[in-house]
Amino acid sequence: MTYPVKDTVVWAEIPVTNLDEGIAFYQSLFNTEMPRTKMEPNDVAFFPKDGAMDVAGHLYEGTPAPKGSGPTIHLHAPDSLEATIERIRKSGAEILGEPIPLPDGRFQYAVDPFGNSIGIFQKSS
Repeated sequence: MTYPVKDTVVWAEIPVTNLDEGIAFYQSLFNTEMPRTKMEPNDVAFFPKDGAMDVAGHLYEGTPAPKGSGPTIHLHAPDSLEATIERIRKSGAEILGEPIPLPDGRFQYAVDPFGNSIGIFQKSS
């Protein structure tokens, strides 16, 4: 039996080898606060979100997959793609290739300082 699913992605977890360093990097990327939160059995830091049913995500202290080989999580640029990429480059991420156009925006791949594959997405206005 199949069940209708409205939103298939529930949440995303990004492992970082040091939670404080991960919080600093991703706060810089989003230009926002990501407070450390106690969630048994680990502390985590949630990504900002708006609305109860939005997809959620957080950082946790763990072991990332070997550099760039795990799943890629695509994150919204809080301002322009260029400004976001420049901030994360200064924060120690590796930028891969050039921006890639899509029908409803564009994105760019990067590898965070912990080896996680991320995509930064900017929706067309």
